[in-house]
Amino acid sequence: MDRPTPFELVFSGLAPDRFPAIQDALVTASADPRQRDAFLLTRPAMSLLRELRPEDAAAGAGIEELTALLHHAYLHWADGVHTWPVVAPALRRILSDPAAAVSASVSAGYLQFPERLIWASLDASGPWEPLDGCFVHGGADGALHVLGVFGMHPARDGFTVAESTGVPGSLQARQDGSPLFAPALEGGEQAGLFALVEAGELVELAGRLLADPATVPLRLEEA
Repeated sequence: MDRPTPFELVFSGLAPDRFPAIQDALVTASADPRQRDAFLLTRPAMSLLRELRPEDAAAGAGIEELTALLHHAYLHWADGVHTWPVVAPALRRILSDPAAAVSASVSAGYLQFPERLIWASLDASGPWEPLDGCFVHGGADGALHVLGVFGMHPARDGFTVAESTGVPGSLQARQDGSPLFAPALEGGEQAGLFALVEAGELVELAGRLLADPATVPLRLEEA
């Protein structure tokens, strides 16, 4: 896909200068980089987090989302900056298959989706935003950690992120009984669009794709 990833937009200039110091600090502390608390206890990570926080941000506003983005971006860099583009036919097939295989064992990477095919409203009163892709990594706890990136657009200064953690295959349907990924945006069914309504759907989406060798042929097992 001929468009930049969130990592390229935000961290391509920062990573070579700042991430090695975080890596060294984690090694010195004998800490698992996948443990977010251990990651944040390193001075280089905390210093970078403070620098990335907007000066005009209200106290505590967006800090959890920014922390998740920084952590996922670091793991993405540390594991080799793997990006897996997903083409529309394969994505439609997997989202429509209730028996699709799932996986929670994966190194860090970024799944990049076709534009404007999957949508979500991350706030009860907020707008619907398209899913650009998601950062993924397998946790030490055996769960899949997924950070969805929404609303990326050349004319927009920034994007929205939402994180979900779980074991793929645990969610079979939405709480209201409707199928996972079923259209929820007005006119979505006629347009052939999919939707994420519950947080667990983000884990199911990533898990199905990571388990499909035709979709993600370079999947790295046993992180």
